[in-house]
Amino acid sequence: MEAIVSNPRYHDYLAILKGARNGFVYGVKVRFPHALIMAILFGRGDWLDRLKVISRATKQHAINLAKFVAIYKTLLLLQRKLNGSKARPHDTFFAGLLGGYYVFGERNAINEQIVLYVCSRVVASFLPRAGSPYGLRATAGDTVRPVPPDSRYFSIFAAISWGAVMWLFQHRAETIQPGMFSSMTYLYRDSEQWQNLRTLLWHNK
Repeated sequence: MEAIVSNPRYHDYLAILKGARNGFVYGVKVRFPHALIMAILFGRGDWLDRLKVISRATKQHAINLAKFVAIYKTLLLLQRKLNGSKARPHDTFFAGLLGGYYVFGERNAINEQIVLYVCSRVVASFLPRAGSPYGLRATAGDTVRPVPPDSRYFSIFAAISWGAVMWLFQHRAETIQPGMFSSMTYLYRDSEQWQNLRTLLWHNK
């Protein structure tokens, strides 16, 4: 086994396995604390029911990430082999496109949160960078460090984002993602109601 693991001939195939493993572990690390906090703040039913919800959400997030990484790396390898062992710039897009459709294409709460998270990062990536030529391109093989957005453009981006989401919450709340809707209801609507000192300062309702 040690000989196989260290053999360069099998590197690309073992990288798929390692990618799936890392996707699963990362999914657990990201989803479990989030699901736990959401169950404490907004969960319904007894703690057994809440633990089942936490377990289902964590399992789905972890498995989906593991599947996506494995499919993505497999498709990259396949495209490279079909092109004479040469990678092309658009290979990553097509691998992500097909993997995203297969793994995250089904609309459910977990997939929706992940897709919205990814989408927000894609949109934010178009903000001009601070102290860096906006047209600078880099490949995965280069030594690249993320450059933060220019603070002036980020201020405008933040203002538009918050103005838009608060307008949506007031006038088109049904279009907001359910997790964010619960958080915003807790912050902006529940804070308008109380019956006594206890429900004002200690307990929400």
